[in-house]
Amino acid sequence: MIEELLPDEVVAVEVHGDDGSEPAPLYPEEAAVVAQAVEKRRREFALVRACARRAMEKLGVPPRPLLPGERGAPGWPPGLVGSMTHCDGYCAATLVRATDLASLGIDAEPHRPLPGGVLDAVALPAEAARLRHLAVQHPEIHWDRLLFSAKESVYKAWFPLTGLWLEFTEADIEVFVDPDERLHGGFRAELLVPGPMVDGRRLTHFEGRWTVQRGLVATAIAVPHAP
Repeated sequence: MIEELLPDEVVAVEVHGDDGSEPAPLYPEEAAVVAQAVEKRRREFALVRACARRAMEKLGVPPRPLLPGERGAPGWPPGLVGSMTHCDGYCAATLVRATDLASLGIDAEPHRPLPGGVLDAVALPAEAARLRHLAVQHPEIHWDRLLFSAKESVYKAWFPLTGLWLEFTEADIEVFVDPDERLHGGFRAELLVPGPMVDGRRLTHFEGRWTVQRGLVATAIAVPHAP
């Protein structure tokens, strides 16, 4: 699901559902991070790292601990950039060589409406207006949840490039629907604060893709290097 949203050079590993089997053991330093967490959190932490290590193997990189750093961003091996996501019944990790892409951001959410009040907290007035228009045209999609997911992907692509926080209201996202497939599309996120520098150029926006499948909404951003 995530893989189809990203360029071919990106390696993606995902798990749908939970069969109750034990994920691969964590490294001791990883286990220490979640030692006091509830069982659900520990399991998701382990499953998504198992996905990440399988992605590392596909790129020929030896497995290693993946510890959360500042603001929870995973510490990838040198020479790699990546992103991880998990929600009920799904987890995924994506990796690519840093020479191929500057940054990645992925997110998956259950395809259901956001809790009350959340949209008002994360959406700009222009975004909310566009969502109302989309809801008339395509009422089968929970556009509020899709916008939230896209904003999460924007942040995950932004943070490795800047090391800075990005508020939900500091990116204006416009969502598009593929003309031939209404459950797939793209989005453009205009940055309302100075963007990161990539290869000597300042980015003003990110572009991403989205899909709705199997009870989930997924979004992804791949930030290219300068031509």
